[in-house]
Amino acid sequence: MYTASSSVSAPPRPQHRIVPAGAGPYLAPAPQAVRPRRWAPTTGTQPISGRIDLSGPQGAQLKIAIASVHRICPEFNPVQVLRRSGRSVLIVGTTGRTTAVAKCLLDHSPAWVERFRHEIASYRSFVRHRPPVRAPRLVAADPENCTLVIERMPGRAAALSRHPVEAPPRADVRAALGAIARLNAWRPPAGTFDAPLDYGTRIARYHELGLFTDRDRDDLQKLLHGLSHAGGRQGMGQFCHGDALLSNILLSPAGPVLVDWEHAGWYLPGYDLATLWAVLADAPLARRQISQLAQQAGPASRDAFLVNLMIVLTREIRTYETAVQRTMKEAPPAGSVPVPMGALAPGEEQRLLLRRLHDDCAMARRAVRAAVGTR
Repeated sequence: MYTASSSVSAPPRPQHRIVPAGAGPYLAPAPQAVRPRRWAPTTGTQPISGRIDLSGPQGAQLKIAIASVHRICPEFNPVQVLRRSGRSVLIVGTTGRTTAVAKCLLDHSPAWVERFRHEIASYRSFVRHRPPVRAPRLVAADPENCTLVIERMPGRAAALSRHPVEAPPRADVRAALGAIARLNAWRPPAGTFDAPLDYGTRIARYHELGLFTDRDRDDLQKLLHGLSHAGGRQGMGQFCHGDALLSNILLSPAGPVLVDWEHAGWYLPGYDLATLWAVLADAPLARRQISQLAQQAGPASRDAFLVNLMIVLTREIRTYETAVQRTMKEAPPAGSVPVPMGALAPGEEQRLLLRRLHDDCAMARRAVRAAVGTR
């Protein structure tokens, strides 16, 4: 939640395709022969300074957000806007000697309100039951007005975009995977968290939208049926962050910090791993490591990972298809605005990413069919 990246934008990426050595994404992809580009880490958290502009229509909206923060945290002193979108605004400030981040919902549609309240519930649960990974401490919250204040954690984001254009350093990936593994092994008390994702309903919905074929639906339902009869940990589910992107992981000398807990809860095993696999197309070594972790517990672990992967990739495809359509509607007519040499036309970076996501989904589909054939 600390990065300024958009959920539906992606930096330009080279037009290449990672060809796996095997029948599916749970097998190791062949490493590329080209040398990976140098990755430039971001700097750590800097002392905050600045001034909030409260003029104009946006300023009026900020005044309302700050007022909602002051109702639950009177000592909060706003310093600067950290991130703003059509859905929410993040304001960094101080509460006494502590640096804090206030998150206020701007879009109060039912879906976003439910998600925001789920995030507040997660932070409140962490007060009583601390997870085995570092997470921001809750300062104050108001579920009714969708306002949340948490401590600002030091560190740099493991990635600045949802889909990193370059392979992150292996040490960063190793630290992120270690934190996710510890979280996935956690067993909070029963009733503390719910299951944010109804797999059967989501599969049926994607099928109705034409995102899944009849065979996709049938194959995924077969894997789900098998998992429902799997005993032990696989059948009970796994606690997951629910949005385990590198941009939601802060790296600090004290260890990784996970932020944005609005999707936390119980999933089929491997949901967090599937999320990371889906966004690390330019990191084949990281994908290989993730695939090995996802299947190390046996066929049930592999099947759960594949179900998660199909759902995550399809969600990404749907998100970026919407982004491309919106960009094309807002873009000026072709030729009316000159495009600089070497630059991409409006929406081209999303189209390139969308093409890669379709390739990955086709690969996951083949792996699902192979897994069904072995049952």
